[in-house]
Amino acid sequence: MTPSPVRVIYHLGAFVAIAGAAYGIPGIGADKSPSIQEECPIFFTAAAKRCDPIAPKGFLPTNVVTVERHRHKDHHSPDLDVLADVLEAMQVMQTEYFAPWLGTWPDSIDWTGAVMGTHISGAARSLSEALIHINSNQESAVDWKLKSNLIDSYFTQITAYYFGQDAFAIRNQAYDDILWVVLGWLEAIQLIRTHTDFYFNMNTQNKTAASEADAFQGIGNFFTNQTYHGNLWVPAFSHRARVFWDLASSGWDTELCGGGMVWNPRLLPYKNAITNELFIAGSISMYLYFPGDDNESPFSHHRDTMNPEDPDLRTYSGPRDAKYLKAAVEGYKWLVDSNMTDERGLYTDGFHISGYTDTGNNNTKCDERNNMVFSYNQGVLLTGLRGLWDATGASSFLSDGHTLIQNVIKATGYDLASDTPLDDISSLRSDELPRWHGLGRAGVMEDTCDASGTCSQDGQTFKGIFFHHLTAFCAPLAAPTPESGTRVDTRAFHAARVSHAGACASYGGWLGHNARAALGTRDERGKFGQWWTAGLLADWTGPWPSMADDGVPRGAASGIDYRNYGVPNDTTWRAPQAPDGRSGPHLPVEMPLANPDGQTQRPLNELRRKRRTPGAGGASAEDEDPNTRGRGRTVETQGGGLALLRAYWEIAQHAA
Repeated sequence: MTPSPVRVIYHLGAFVAIAGAAYGIPGIGADKSPSIQEECPIFFTAAAKRCDPIAPKGFLPTNVVTVERHRHKDHHSPDLDVLADVLEAMQVMQTEYFAPWLGTWPDSIDWTGAVMGTHISGAARSLSEALIHINSNQESAVDWKLKSNLIDSYFTQITAYYFGQDAFAIRNQAYDDILWVVLGWLEAIQLIRTHTDFYFNMNTQNKTAASEADAFQGIGNFFTNQTYHGNLWVPAFSHRARVFWDLASSGWDTELCGGGMVWNPRLLPYKNAITNELFIAGSISMYLYFPGDDNESPFSHHRDTMNPEDPDLRTYSGPRDAKYLKAAVEGYKWLVDSNMTDERGLYTDGFHISGYTDTGNNNTKCDERNNMVFSYNQGVLLTGLRGLWDATGASSFLSDGHTLIQNVIKATGYDLASDTPLDDISSLRSDELPRWHGLGRAGVMEDTCDASGTCSQDGQTFKGIFFHHLTAFCAPLAAPTPESGTRVDTRAFHAARVSHAGACASYGGWLGHNARAALGTRDERGKFGQWWTAGLLADWTGPWPSMADDGVPRGAASGIDYRNYGVPNDTTWRAPQAPDGRSGPHLPVEMPLANPDGQTQRPLNELRRKRRTPGAGGASAEDEDPNTRGRGRTVETQGGGLALLRAYWEIAQHAA
């Protein structure tokens, strides 16, 4: 189901009510907000509430709610085997694919490297939170030393990536590439904050020092009152996030389609889901997690299309800057109004403008939809929706997120009410594939390229992105701190927290099912494959599927898969060359630079050689293992496995 545009108009009103007074941001016109009375935010800033929030009754369908209450009536201890799987996936990813002396994953490309860095920061944060569950037979001092060393080892690799990331190259790429960088370094800042709050609380340490002053004099006080060393890197990480958000904000265009982010300014205008979702998620994350930045270097001269009234781009940017919240709310309103979702409630890829290159055509509407569905287009928005809830206390943002998640789960062929796949694969022939449901089969998530082994480097990254943002969305709700000046309706907040936790808990069975399938694709070195469904097909006897027989609908009605098979060389996507050699139609936003297709994806010659290696009985490795086809196992497929296992740990185990 498509989120209601009316609901989003209300959200903008809620934003104005909460942030407008504090930051002087103008509200929307009264004629555009007839439904502001329909929902009252749980958070408020006035001394007295102006309305009475209605506590959410739940975020699940009735039949699922009934099952969930019965299934989770007893709490259980977290399964540390799942955490062990997370740790192993991290170790394999960093020992097999990361080059410390280069500060990067050499086989990644710029944007996938940014995503891999995000996965490592997120997993390290989960590990920091989980240390309390990890016990040792050693003395406590040794135990802490070992735990701290593990966190620090990953953090040093994250800092190495700060230098290994080709920041200048990414600045000149498409706007979605730029925004992955924003999210990545904000995730690293969250890791630092979490680890500091858990283990380096200065107030607690100061109290200890004061109460035992005689025992902690001189050098003892110096050691006791240190903060986590990772905080030294917060200014650098913050600066990079700020620079890249500013660069990306130039992609917001109001001349075409009434707003929205342009994907790639070197191609004809295409407003796609991922760039707009990234802008929403990146903007609200800047509002919530960006600690400020007074470093003016290096900046490009460009117009700030989100804030044209502010000509000074060198002004200090502090925490909780309302321009980021404004950008996120306006971005979400545009996305909801864009008609980007299909009949299953999934986000399609994006819109072209019909007749854009035709002389005399004045059409400025997004009216040619590319119906291609990718898993990552369903995921990034979840971080945006969760952040909008955290900023406004409007529970409809949570409702929209849960609706999207449930649509995704259904499209993998999984039934939440029975907590089982819709299809019984045991009844299939040994050479028969489970039925395709739109975003997977047999209850396991798939992108359309997975079963045929034809995913590009982009496509291999998509599923992990979904699960990273699912983890962010399903984090337990926390009330604003008293220091924030935001008040909370306690009754309504408690109801929202319980409903959110219950809905996320209901996804645990699906997550476990996917995790077991993905674990079944690991090779002898612990590397995850791309096609997770293969982990359920232990008795398969036929040839592995191809694009001709994988059951995935293809054709014009299903959309153009330009992320796996390249941008078409036609006048829908590319501007025709003018007779005098000049470029074609004027593009609506500034171009960062260069190659219209972005960075070239990298072939993996080692995997190509491996696929030709005979297996037992003369069979090739490809015959025995479908995940050696195409690009095979890569850092991107490993990142996907890690993100899935982390989601399973955080949502179904750690939060239990």
